[in-house]
Amino acid sequence: MRTIKLTLAYDGAAYAGWQVQSQDTSIQQVLEAAIAKITGEPIRVTASGRTDAGVHALGQVVAFRTRTRLAPPVLQRALNAALPRDIAVLDACEAPEGFHATLSAKRKRYRYLIHDGPVRDVFRRGTAWHCPRGLDAEAMHRAAQSLLGTHDFSSFQTQGSPRKTPVRTIYDISVRRGFDGDPHLVAVEIEADGFLYNMVRTIVGSLARVGLHARSEGWIAEVLAARDRRAAGPTAPPHGLFLVEVKYD
Repeated sequence: MRTIKLTLAYDGAAYAGWQVQSQDTSIQQVLEAAIAKITGEPIRVTASGRTDAGVHALGQVVAFRTRTRLAPPVLQRALNAALPRDIAVLDACEAPEGFHATLSAKRKRYRYLIHDGPVRDVFRRGTAWHCPRGLDAEAMHRAAQSLLGTHDFSSFQTQGSPRKTPVRTIYDISVRRGFDGDPHLVAVEIEADGFLYNMVRTIVGSLARVGLHARSEGWIAEVLAARDRRAAGPTAPPHGLFLVEVKYD
């Protein structure tokens, strides 16, 4: 048996998230069906982590065990021919013995896009949260720095996926305007050793309150210290969120 590692990009708009659902179509379901069609085997893939309905990926990592003799580049081409146009295999390779897409991951990086132009951008309606009032991105960036390091992030998680501990380490967090050359596009990027359920979206929703000057820059540190979800801001909608990269080294 071989372990094949795939790196995927997908537009999550049409799916009920990553994980197989009883009624709605998921990305995992579509991918497993494509792999089974090509290999002739019933396949169950493991991902670096679940993405929710409407969330996108630029670098989701999955792995599966197989007896197929197809070389990874051949498998990649076959999968891209079989998959719908909103899912693509960016890379395929043979993983070392013992590799696990979830348990072997060391860090993940997410990006959240906010469009704060006065008029909505119809071409970004599925990939950026529209906030028609201008945001103070510099204030958001300064406030976000209080989240760096190892903390209990209970204030920034919602119910739905229990974890052994709410403690996580954020290695990098930034807020910058002008992403992709668009002066109205604000990007929030966060890299951590792991994320609680809706952690990125709750951080973004809270930072947006600072960006609107509805809260002070010091408020984010207060929310963190509270360890209570009720202290934080709203959960930002899913369609602005992208899983950018998963690191294993």
